Amino acid sequence: MSIEQIIVLAIVQGISEFLPISSSGHLILVPEIMGWADQGLLTDVMVHMGSFAAVVVYFRTDIWQLIIGGLNLLRGNVTLYGKLAIYIVVATVPAVIFGLYVKKTGLIDSVRGAQIVGWNAIIFGLLMYIADRFSSAKKIMEDMKISPAILIGIAQAIAIIPGTSRSGITMTAARALGYSRPEAARFSFLLGIPAIAGAGVLVLGDAISKGEVISSDALITGGLTFFTALAAITFLMKLLKTVTFLPFVIYRLVLGVVLLSLVYTGVIV
Repeated sequence: MSIEQIIVLAIVQGISEFLPISSSGHLILVPEIMGWADQGLLTDVMVHMGSFAAVVVYFRTDIWQLIIGGLNLLRGNVTLYGKLAIYIVVATVPAVIFGLYVKKTGLIDSVRGAQIVGWNAIIFGLLMYIADRFSSAKKIMEDMKISPAILIGIAQAIAIIPGTSRSGITMTAARALGYSRPEAARFSFLLGIPAIAGAGVLVLGDAISKGEVISSDALITGGLTFFTALAAITFLMKLLKTVTFLPFVIYRLVLGVVLLSLVYTGVIV
């Protein structure tokens, strides 16, 4: 890859992974719009690993508390963070099941297109607006129970389809269930840790077993993504204390309309 492609992919992934606008969708669109060859799944994995590292660093205090809570469970001591650790594990199961299904069936290859991204950007953008506009409750992550955690986990599974946005759909689900914007984002990011890590390890393992080599370009892109992702998380967590999801909804609608226009006029195949 050229240095321009590396920088653009790192910026796009870092920003779009945690802003509710779909990172996988943007990673598909960038090479199509710029006329570049698809960067391939290994590069996609590396940039997601960069995003993974960023969320671990930002939420290191919460993660440490979840680890301590999990260890206390093994000792028979049930704490608030111990319960949250269980909820996150259980809520990850739907994404694991659906992820294995799309991998085994090859479905993931059939949905890596601009048309799918365009429609999902619009549909899930509208759902985000409805959930955010009509949710007035102020629940925090510590109020989480098993049922809403599973529902948010099911929403996360749907995000495997490009254009949906993992952070977007999980925050939408959390808002619909009555959680405040910052807390919806907080749970969304923590829930995403095992999903992002698991998906990355799975694809990486398959690639290595087939003799594919991780290029230096992919590693550099992943490293740069860490910094842009960390900046994006910091920005979003501060922004959601005072701003609604409306700017992201508008972006998704505009993106969807533009993409579908390009698709149906034959500009993008």
